[in-house]
Formats: sequence, C-alpha cells, structure tokens
Amino acid sequence: MLKSIGILLIAAIILWIEVPPLLEKKLKKELLVFAILLAIAVGISITLGFGKSIPTPLDLLTFVFKPLNDVIALLLK
Repeated sequence: MLKSIGILLIAAIILWIEVPPLLEKKLKKELLVFAILLAIAVGISITLGFGKSIPTPLDLLTFVFKPLNDVIALLLK
C-alpha cells in the first residue's frame, strides 16, 4: 500500500510540473496523450509494486501465432 501511495505522489509531482506549461500553450492534444501515457505508467507501476507479473507483448504474439504454427507443422508432415 505504501508503494502505491509513493507512486501516486510521484505521478502528482510530475503532473504539477508538466501540465501548467501545456495548458499555457493550449496544447490540448499533447496534454491528452501525456495523461494517457502517465495513467498507463502509473497502472503498470502499481501492479508491479504489488508483486504481480505483467504479460509481455511476446506473450500475446505467442498466443496468436502458436495455433497457426501448429497447423502449418501438421500440413508440412
């Protein structure tokens, strides 16, 4: 729990530093992208802080292409 509070405090500091210049320059799209990426990063960091594992993109590719690989292997035999 303490780790997640620390991560949220760091995210708040990052927001406090980065958001005002974006608002002054009226960079709404950049602010939206920044907020989305920060939210993803905070979510992943909190998940890792609780000791959970996060699947890698390679796991998704393996899940998608493994059946295809098996079918091709059967056809080539």
